[in-house]
Amino acid sequence: MSLTIEEVPWVHPDADRLRRAQRAELHARYGSEDHEPGHEPSAADVPVFLIARDESGRAVACGGLRPLDDDILGPGHIEIKRMFVLPDARGLGASVAVLRRLEERAAELGACRLVLETGERQPDAIRFYTREGYSPIPGFGDYAGAPESVCFGRDLGN
Repeated sequence: MSLTIEEVPWVHPDADRLRRAQRAELHARYGSEDHEPGHEPSAADVPVFLIARDESGRAVACGGLRPLDDDILGPGHIEIKRMFVLPDARGLGASVAVLRRLEERAAELGACRLVLETGERQPDAIRFYTREGYSPIPGFGDYAGAPESVCFGRDLGN
């Protein structure tokens, strides 16, 4: 699949549509209860949001970066938020393309390490991050002690 990666504002309609699709999938896996510890990401704290478009221009994947307060893990840590690929676009390289561009943007922002949280009911995400060089880390910030949270990190080599 030929993809283009585009940086868009958090409030971009395609970004919103992809995030809503992700939330619907997570509700199906976890039930209707709130399944994200801590505060939800927003335009105020996610300065980088990417979407991947297929050759027809359809937005098929997304992901964002949320810098963390230095007191959570120390300086230079940025959290990956809202990574998602539409089901019919999975297995075609969109997740890797978005992740690599997020890593590049995080390095440009001065990050030394990327961290993320996913859930124990998302074995596909756990396999993906492990395959892409992310290692399990203890829960951080709002995820510390959250029973369904699985956290990962990767040094960026800066």
